[in-house]
Amino acid sequence: MTDTHLDPDVLRALQEVMEDEYPTLVDTFLADCEQRLQLLKQAGDATQVLETAHSFKGSSSNMGAIRLADLCHELELQAKGQNLPGIEVLVAQIDREFAFVRPLYEEERRRSLCASVTARR
Repeated sequence: MTDTHLDPDVLRALQEVMEDEYPTLVDTFLADCEQRLQLLKQAGDATQVLETAHSFKGSSSNMGAIRLADLCHELELQAKGQNLPGIEVLVAQIDREFAFVRPLYEEERRRSLCASVTARR
């Protein structure tokens, strides 16, 4: 089930590139997601929804959050078409998906920290 939500290849590549900074990257991503979710929930017009959904999609994609990026892409398309009625349904789906993947990323962060400590010994 994780493969439909997180791309393990992307996570491995990020960990290799970021090395000891990988846990910080994960923390930054999670905090950023929280902020973007709040912005989506409070967005007052299509432009705000579009910009937030676009940036949320990009960061989710870069971090291997497959389904989250797809949902953000759907929201972005809706906002581009000025089709705002019903977007709260998509925002709620994005919120639920983030709630699902957050603990997966937290576990990923813990695993990375443990591996880093073990490697130093």
